[in-house]
Amino acid sequence: MRLLSSAGFTLAIFLAAPAFAQDRATAGSDDDVHTGDPIIVTAPYVRSLDILGNVSVLEGDELARDIRGQIGDTLTRQAGVSATSFAPGASRPVLRGFSGERVRVLTDGIGSIDVSNTSADHAVTIDPLTVERIEILRGPAVLLFGSQAIGGAVNLFDRRIPRKVPSDHVHIDAIGGYATAADDRNIGSSIDVALSPQIVAHLDGSWRKTGDARAGGYIYAPGIRGDLLHLAEHEVEEGHLDEAAELTADANRRGKIPNTASETWTAAGGLSLINDGGQLGVSLSYFDSNYGVPSRPNTALHEEGEEGDGHDHGEGPVTIGLKQWRADVRGEVELGDGFFDKLRLRGGYADYEHTEFEGDEVGTVFYNTGVEGRLELAQNDRGGWRGASGLQFSHRDFDAVGAEAFVPRNLTDQFALFTLQEWTLGSLGVEAAARYETTDVRAPALGISRNFDTFSGALGANYEISESAKIGVSVARAVRAPSAEELFSNGPHIATQSFEVGDVNLKREASWGAEASFKVKTDAFSLSLTGYSNWFDNFIYSEATGDEEDELPVFQYFQRDARVWGFEAEASARLAQIGGFNIVGDVVADMTRAKIKGGDHVPRIPAMRVLGGLEAQGNRIDARAEVEWTDDQTRIAPFETATKGFTLVNASISWRPLPDTKNLTLSLAANNIFDVEARRHASFTKDYVPLTGRDIRITARASF
Repeated sequence: MRLLSSAGFTLAIFLAAPAFAQDRATAGSDDDVHTGDPIIVTAPYVRSLDILGNVSVLEGDELARDIRGQIGDTLTRQAGVSATSFAPGASRPVLRGFSGERVRVLTDGIGSIDVSNTSADHAVTIDPLTVERIEILRGPAVLLFGSQAIGGAVNLFDRRIPRKVPSDHVHIDAIGGYATAADDRNIGSSIDVALSPQIVAHLDGSWRKTGDARAGGYIYAPGIRGDLLHLAEHEVEEGHLDEAAELTADANRRGKIPNTASETWTAAGGLSLINDGGQLGVSLSYFDSNYGVPSRPNTALHEEGEEGDGHDHGEGPVTIGLKQWRADVRGEVELGDGFFDKLRLRGGYADYEHTEFEGDEVGTVFYNTGVEGRLELAQNDRGGWRGASGLQFSHRDFDAVGAEAFVPRNLTDQFALFTLQEWTLGSLGVEAAARYETTDVRAPALGISRNFDTFSGALGANYEISESAKIGVSVARAVRAPSAEELFSNGPHIATQSFEVGDVNLKREASWGAEASFKVKTDAFSLSLTGYSNWFDNFIYSEATGDEEDELPVFQYFQRDARVWGFEAEASARLAQIGGFNIVGDVVADMTRAKIKGGDHVPRIPAMRVLGGLEAQGNRIDARAEVEWTDDQTRIAPFETATKGFTLVNASISWRPLPDTKNLTLSLAANNIFDVEARRHASFTKDYVPLTGRDIRITARASF
């Protein structure tokens, strides 16, 4: 009730404010997304967050080239980013080795209000087909968006609440394509219509359908293949030749990955009131997805008379049917030339449900309703000093019903106060951020309630060595309350094929972090080097124990001190000009190491990766070839399997057929050209869900 009262108070303040204003180009949101210039709008009151954080932007033709069914797989070419890749229908970003409760996926500054953070098999309820720009935020500045963003945040922007009146009264965006590796057919479109000089209406929708994805090599990793072949030998010894042949064929299976098909569709509408004093907009959206959850084969050796044929656990293929209704509001009031510049409001409410089916039978149903809101006051620039302060609140009511409800009904209330201040003193820039957060987590059926008060802060500085080069350093103290799943889990979860066990006595997780960066940018060359390290007290992580419960491996949440460190590097250079083409070379590299105090490695940390590309950029045609090398991952936790490295070769060509405009782009891309077997170590399912093999993708993108 306290949070709902806060929401009403916030809305009352906003509605009592004067006229609503048109969002100006200061936020970048009025600029055409096809110009190719990076636009940072997450925190318009901060100069690109380059003191306390690092920001990457994916938009335009690059976004169209990389777009996949889930946001995690869409971002894997970016520095420091991997993905959970649980299945083609469920993949969440992994930033600097962090995922789940340490990475926030945001829609225009507030959460996706789904349950994708609770388990790797749960999809993110945002279709990348409806997104016009994605920002990846790393470093301590992301504390502005919650303590669950210790590892970073991914902020996605769409046009569902219009920010401007279309200059030609109507604006249309559309994207569609086909990809061979999974028979992927997809289309998305949106339209903005000026109903009056101050009112804009928006409609959008998307649809994607895929078959089972095709792997580039063996479907099963060497460990599973070896176990299946060992079972086959045992069946031969017992005289069961048909069963042995079946197991051998299963071990050597290639081609399509069973039960990886998916279908997703979305629809949304929005309305904005815009004038010189401010703006207020609302939207309503619906997300619907059905996708398969691949199963790990049963490789346990059984005695005579028992079932031991390598079949899946459960009554049939596991699939998930997911739907979410969501309502959003965004507003901004111009406050003039006084101390404060703008008042910003952002809020959302969602009603979410997904059902895990075992064959045709309903297994477990998950329900989640939530509300989240932010109110910010941005300051005017006062002689090089500016900033913003605000409050944020969220309420979550989560429940699971069924035989495999691994977590009881729980409620989480969170309230936070935050501020970010920036000073510019000649060539020196200084920023300070602070966040106070109180979190209440309750499980009524267990009679347990935990309350956590946390305070986080960061201090950073950068220095301009020259007009094109700067160095920066920052330190941060971040504290996070454990989530309901980490506290209360205790039961089988068929979709992840694990028995999950929480710990109601978990303490707050805290870390000291340090980061240093060096950046150079000229017309012909750019370089960004960042090194980071985090020292955790009471680091919370899930690890296999080696035990079994209900014929499932037990994964338990533990809490110990830990250290995480690594680097990210990006460079790009104009190498030559041949005819009407600029020849540009670029490289991305990243590495993360993570160890528990006492010697064990943290589970599912991505291996070192280097991606290099060569691109010919012309007025009408762009052509690119790239090689991505990923190292072996042998730094593994107990009961975790190593992951063999791989090298992917990709190529693409884009053509803009209309002269003097980038409003229409046709693209042809070939990914994993040599059809290699590849697995992401960050994935729970890597040993039986490899990445797709050779994939030819055709994409058309238009904006008028």
